[in-house]
Amino acid sequence: MGCKPGWPRRRVWGHAALQVAYDTGDYYHSIAWLEEAVGLFRLSYGSWNPEDRSSLEDALDHLAFSYFMAGNISHALSLSKEFLYYDPSNRRVARNVVKYEKLLEMGTATSAGPLQRPNGTHLQSRDAYEELCQRPGGQPSPEQLPGLSCSYETNGSPYLLLQPAKKEVVQIRPYVALYHDFISDTEAETIKGLAGPWLQRSVVASGEKQQKAEYRISKSAWLKDTADPVVRALEQRIAAVTGLDLRPPYAEYLQVVNYGLGGHYEPHFDHATSRKSPLYRMKSGNRIATVMIYLSAVEAGGSTAFIYANFSVPVVKNAALFWWNLRRNGDGDGDTLHAGCPVLAGDKWVANKWIHEHGQEFRRPCGTDAQD
Repeated sequence: MGCKPGWPRRRVWGHAALQVAYDTGDYYHSIAWLEEAVGLFRLSYGSWNPEDRSSLEDALDHLAFSYFMAGNISHALSLSKEFLYYDPSNRRVARNVVKYEKLLEMGTATSAGPLQRPNGTHLQSRDAYEELCQRPGGQPSPEQLPGLSCSYETNGSPYLLLQPAKKEVVQIRPYVALYHDFISDTEAETIKGLAGPWLQRSVVASGEKQQKAEYRISKSAWLKDTADPVVRALEQRIAAVTGLDLRPPYAEYLQVVNYGLGGHYEPHFDHATSRKSPLYRMKSGNRIATVMIYLSAVEAGGSTAFIYANFSVPVVKNAALFWWNLRRNGDGDGDTLHAGCPVLAGDKWVANKWIHEHGQEFRRPCGTDAQD
């Protein structure tokens, strides 16, 4: 067996998502991510700094071992030889080359078949999720086209009279709107700076507990509106464009999330799907709406994909994405199953504001249709 390389301490391409896949033997995804990393470094050949070269070597090393474990010995050999081109003194990789060559000469290496996806019970609709992340966008259905629009909105709020919100309706069912230029560069940097010292590995609701999960790879922190005038002004702006009551306990604190290279959040609902969820400890009902603000640009990847609705929204710096999680009758909207696609290049920062149903009874009343 080839010698397995240890995990690099640098955080260049060696992000948590890839490490989870690699360490758990999910070579289907570790190979996909490592191929992206190697490809990016190869494209930038000629303008490398010492760190880039070292990172390429690490990526080649881990990619070669992943292919070996997946049964593709010949490709593992070629990648290991490419590694030795950059670092001919590496004895461990040189030993791997000898072992791979012997396996091929002896004919004991089986022909590599197609890589198989792992059977993750936590991931719903994996095919649709991965397709949307590889093919960002998606066309609205013909019946939705007449309802799509762009407009300047005041929403009846004096707060927006002098500077109306730039609203783009991107989907009707589920209703999803994008507010362009929702936050300034200075405000975004302030929020990132406030959250930075408090970032910790993100958790998910699991039964009655919150815990870390392999399908959510990011770091997050929570900011009260008293943390800084910028946070307070942002909360007022959210209340103005949504028309909802954000006073405690009707909304959660602002959650700031950082997705590094490969960071992602696989398909999930923002609203609770069980009365036992920790969300109900606030005693303010379920999450009726989500506002997600893009605090940074992303070079590649990072789209927000709505799985069942079959569309995705790319990262638009300083814009805010809004959608209703609940129908007017209080039921969860199944069409809001969504995911944060893996970041392929760059650094993704978002700020989430989750608004609860209590306090919104007269701001978003029930409709005449019991099924709505």
